[in-house]
Amino acid sequence: MTVMENPWKVLAKQEVYDNPWINVTAYDVINPSGGKGIYGKVHFKNVAIGILVVDEHQHTCLIGQYRFAIDVYTWEIPEGGCPEGSDPLESAKRELLEEAGLEARQWKELLRMHLSNSVSDELAIVYLASGLIQSTPQPEETEQLTIKKLPLQEAFGMVEQGRITDAISVAALQKAALMLERGIPLF
Repeated sequence: MTVMENPWKVLAKQEVYDNPWINVTAYDVINPSGGKGIYGKVHFKNVAIGILVVDEHQHTCLIGQYRFAIDVYTWEIPEGGCPEGSDPLESAKRELLEEAGLEARQWKELLRMHLSNSVSDELAIVYLASGLIQSTPQPEETEQLTIKKLPLQEAFGMVEQGRITDAISVAALQKAALMLERGIPLF
């Protein structure tokens, strides 16, 4: 067996929970050391989408909202979901308009990442958006949002200070900071 081959053997699996957004499956397995064990996997039915907005003055847009799952108010880049089989870029455009009331003329994929690959198959795609046109936010009924426009450098500082903890936002802002530090233009 090579390092790239799957060392796990599935003996049985059972769906234990399902809703419109996630599916949870429990597995009986033989682990890589040969012992019997269990494993649980959360399948996300949407691709996570993030949008790092950058205007002509090197300002960005953060969204503030209370996150039920962690019981905390957070600041993050505009984010949402892309239903299976849908175009991620079209979903990003929809989310940017819904959450920030912005449309963008320029789009560029910034990164792809797996958010918690030890228990989940959730994929995130993050885009850079520029050439902005202000419109009216159209939040969903589950969203009570605050929109904050600030210099990109200030958002980088919020990551460094631990004031932005959302994984997609941290990764997007850190990648943008690294690109700028290395002289790589964002657009």
